Amino acid sequence: MSTAGTRRDVAPTDYNFRFRDCFLGAQMLFVAFGALVLVPILTGLDSNVALFTAGIGTLLFQICTRGKVPIFLASSFAFIAPIIYGVQTWGVAQTLGGLVCSGAVYFLLSGLIRWRGTEVVMRVLPPIVTGPVIMVIGLILAPVAVNMALGKTGDGSASLVPENIALWISMTSLAVTVLVSLLGRGFLRLMPILCGIAAGFVLSQVMGVTDWSKVAVTPWLRMPSFTFPEFSWAPALFIMPITLAPAIEHFGDIIAISSVTGRDYLKDPGVHVTMFGDGLATMTAGFLGGPPCTTYSEVTGAVTLTRAFNPAIMTWAALCSILLSFVAKLGAVLATIPVPVMGGIMILLFGAIMVVGLNTMVRAGKDLMEPRNMIIVALVIIFGVGGMQFSIGSFKLGGIGLAAVTGVLLNLLLPRSRA
Repeated sequence: MSTAGTRRDVAPTDYNFRFRDCFLGAQMLFVAFGALVLVPILTGLDSNVALFTAGIGTLLFQICTRGKVPIFLASSFAFIAPIIYGVQTWGVAQTLGGLVCSGAVYFLLSGLIRWRGTEVVMRVLPPIVTGPVIMVIGLILAPVAVNMALGKTGDGSASLVPENIALWISMTSLAVTVLVSLLGRGFLRLMPILCGIAAGFVLSQVMGVTDWSKVAVTPWLRMPSFTFPEFSWAPALFIMPITLAPAIEHFGDIIAISSVTGRDYLKDPGVHVTMFGDGLATMTAGFLGGPPCTTYSEVTGAVTLTRAFNPAIMTWAALCSILLSFVAKLGAVLATIPVPVMGGIMILLFGAIMVVGLNTMVRAGKDLMEPRNMIIVALVIIFGVGGMQFSIGSFKLGGIGLAAVTGVLLNLLLPRSRA
């Protein structure tokens, strides 16, 4: 059987920048849009800056990987809790400094992989460590989601919307997100968050909860409000361990896009190169005031659906994101989204993060009742969720950072079972 015909049937995976792909690139951005702007809305960062850094981060990733991998990078959910805590504790500038340092963790992992291969990373960060750490990220945010769904601030200290109205809005957002996830077809199924936000926003408008005063006075076009970092040891050491969770997810995303396109990106350009590109995007985002970047599974789903394997399509998505970042009205509209709308989305979102962590351990086939595994999982989750803190002078380690460090140390120090 001749292979010539087979090759013609396979979608091209080589970089080919064409003007006709600009609309397909805009479509990819639309798929990522809901999740992209959700992180800055929840953490208080600027949505327009997040759009700008997502575009710049994707372009930097493509330069590092020589335009070989059709992936879009944007705001990472894993950093929502540490950003919220960091802003409350040290302020925005020092928190951004910690986020810049988190990009350096990717560089260290990239160098380690290049030197020793992926096996050494999987030995230090096996599923029995990364699974419970990911669970902690979801569980530690649960009170924030519930408070916002009830119309309160994230910490529950103040009521912004009457509780009965807030519940109608938040549960509508939640229900629409769930229904689109389960029943949606085609591209609609790739945008459940965007659909849920739209439904809650419309209901908020009907109930008179939205406030359009800031939108009216905001100009159409304006430079994004960049914020620059300040560096301090405490926020850096708090945030850096959290990078381990999205770094492990990076492996999964590269494997996923490899299986979709039929090309082994773990070998060419190499996962150490993709990891370096992810770190460079994250570091650049922190320098400009945006949330850390990560590879987006939603866009990989859209690539699967459209069979659009040309990496240049992601260049168009990045350029569209950069252009949108200068539309100040867009950021003002996003800022008017009422708290209950985001609360309803967050209940599902943070629960899903917890389930991803649980599934990580299940897929690894680990016996959680085996004493060593039980000790690691138990201490990681209780330390992370329970509020345990260790202090050395002015430095404090707690929450997700403590959970990650605890898991790594226990995995390295505890004796393994003889079986």
